[in-house]
Amino acid sequence: MISRFSVLLLFVPALVMLSLSVTEVYAEQAALRAGAAMIDITPEPGVSLDGVISKNGPVTGVHDRIYSRALVLDDGNTRVAICVNDLCMVERSYFDRAKQIVFEKTGLPANRMLMTSTHTHAAPRVPYGRASEQDDVYYQALIQKMAEAIITAEQNLAPAQIAWGSFDAGRYAACRRFLAEKGSVSLNPFGVAGEQIKSVSGRSKQIIQPAADIDPQCSILSVQHADGTPLAVLGNMSIHYCGGYRKGEISADYFGAYAKYLAEKLKSSGSHPPFVGMLSNGTSGNVGAVMKQDKRKYQPFEWIDESGKQFAEQTIKVLAQLQYQRKVPVEMVEREIELAIRKPDEERLAWAQEILANPKQKTLHPWSKIYATEAVELNKYPATETIKLQAIRIGDLGIVGLPCEVFTETGLAIKAGSPFGATFSMELANGSSGYLPTPTQHALGGYETWPARSSYLEIEAETKIRQTALELLRELHN
Repeated sequence: MISRFSVLLLFVPALVMLSLSVTEVYAEQAALRAGAAMIDITPEPGVSLDGVISKNGPVTGVHDRIYSRALVLDDGNTRVAICVNDLCMVERSYFDRAKQIVFEKTGLPANRMLMTSTHTHAAPRVPYGRASEQDDVYYQALIQKMAEAIITAEQNLAPAQIAWGSFDAGRYAACRRFLAEKGSVSLNPFGVAGEQIKSVSGRSKQIIQPAADIDPQCSILSVQHADGTPLAVLGNMSIHYCGGYRKGEISADYFGAYAKYLAEKLKSSGSHPPFVGMLSNGTSGNVGAVMKQDKRKYQPFEWIDESGKQFAEQTIKVLAQLQYQRKVPVEMVEREIELAIRKPDEERLAWAQEILANPKQKTLHPWSKIYATEAVELNKYPATETIKLQAIRIGDLGIVGLPCEVFTETGLAIKAGSPFGATFSMELANGSSGYLPTPTQHALGGYETWPARSSYLEIEAETKIRQTALELLRELHN
């Protein structure tokens, strides 16, 4: 009879070999390489700014220039690119065309590129703000320049080390949707009563509480050259934007101010390419602007500059505490899913046509004419839309790319369900498919749920997107 001890001895050599093979795999992994670059994408005067609803008009001046910023990572087996653009949002086909140019010139597959927008409202919304052929000229040049950012970053690949961390920035964020007493909220643009959300354009004096929690975490991914010289920093924060512009003036908002201050403090030295700082937007579809930290009145753009500086200073404190790694696995997966579109029914279309046929009539809501136009436009949409979801693994860090203005509930749920030690999401990645309220938030109503080109996916879209994102993270982890 063979004892349990004897059986165990039979398995010991196999266990030792397995342990050695895993160790050897990590030992043989090539050292990380990284490259970063930034390309100016500032439009000329006359190009349309963001604004189907806000109607910011054409560019009349430039407060601060806007950029396409790219980071490329290569672990010896897999190469991935992250491209953050100082734009309000970009429709998927424009990102896809930029990726195709990168592939044709470098061989980097499109499914190894994540491209996103910061959501500054002082920049173009591509192409939804289109008003003239001048916009088309800018869009075509933009596609080339976004591709150029990734191509240049890849050309800058060099031995590197990487680390990640975070800090609590909760005092800057607040939910902009408020739960109100039943029957207290004003009619929505369609003349319908019964909503329970006081938001961007819904009035109520009977507020109960914020409709959701915020995500207070500002995540930081830091990349250095092998000699310790700063190469790039990618931040991620779930705040809608800062705002406080002058109409018609281009600005990268606090996303650009953050990058500027980091670059001033973390200058590259010697023969290294210039340091690149970038700040991506997390899950902020239901979060307001960057909250001021005092009661004084700021001039246009002043709080943008100050808040970007404050975020940069806190980031630098985090960088001083990080432990960098030179050998980490880098992987990326993506998946497409098809979602239904909430197209207007015959009754809604009839309402819209009546409103538009009598443009001088007084309406029950100041935005009724806007949403009548949106109903007509939404009726031109197909029955479904295919969206792209992505996940990236960098060691024990997971990054998710979502093509919508995502609510904080979704971002927090992805973090909670992620198998990685640290996780953050980038919204408006690889497209711009409108707001993504949870089914619960849909039932409560409010601006972000009103059917329009700004919010059109099926009510269950959030559930399907969140579940898919977690599946991608688990696939990478396993």
